[in-house]
Amino acid sequence: MINTNDLQDEIGNNHIATSAENPVRKDAFELSDEQKIESIKVDVEKILQTLGMDLNDDSIKGTPNRVAKMFVKELFGGLNPAKKPSASTFDNNYKYGEMLVEKNITLYSTCEHHLLPIIGRAHIAYISSGRVIGLSKMNRIVDYFAKRPQVQERLTMQIVQELQKALNTEDVACVIDAKHLCVNSRGIRDIESSTVTSEFGGKFKDKDTKREFLDYIQMETKF
Repeated sequence: MINTNDLQDEIGNNHIATSAENPVRKDAFELSDEQKIESIKVDVEKILQTLGMDLNDDSIKGTPNRVAKMFVKELFGGLNPAKKPSASTFDNNYKYGEMLVEKNITLYSTCEHHLLPIIGRAHIAYISSGRVIGLSKMNRIVDYFAKRPQVQERLTMQIVQELQKALNTEDVACVIDAKHLCVNSRGIRDIESSTVTSEFGGKFKDKDTKREFLDYIQMETKF
């Protein structure tokens, strides 16, 4: 019989998600960003001291504060709903009815199992049902949901669901191809492998539409 700690390790080491939503407590935003930074700073100091680091050294003295600010303001800023980008849309006045693809969106996220980076590209497409969204908004939506402790499958689904809601259409697709440093730099240490996830909604479930989207992703662009 597997014990709780072994089960948790098994889930984490195999990068298995246990929820379609980020596991955030209801009281997650009762503390201000400044209060969180101060609390995390103390915890990082304790970690470094436990590892035997000399926090009086000028090089590492400011590390706890830098890490705390990075966690709250940057790496995990997407946990805060107040930082969610506005997904304003516009009437499709020019009646563009074909697929719109935004590919090679740079993606930086953090694996929730080992708190190590996920680095890759997101490719998004939608077919307008009467509304369109600014190109940069798609990048911002990817960035917002990426800036949390994440699982790649969940991230892919969240991007699609957010765009479906904003555009009032099911016809949205997303493919993410990313390297996980928890695989590349530790554990199996396979530096060549990457992980590909996809979510297809509405018309993108059709074989021909899906193939057209995937062909666009693979197309070499020259400028």
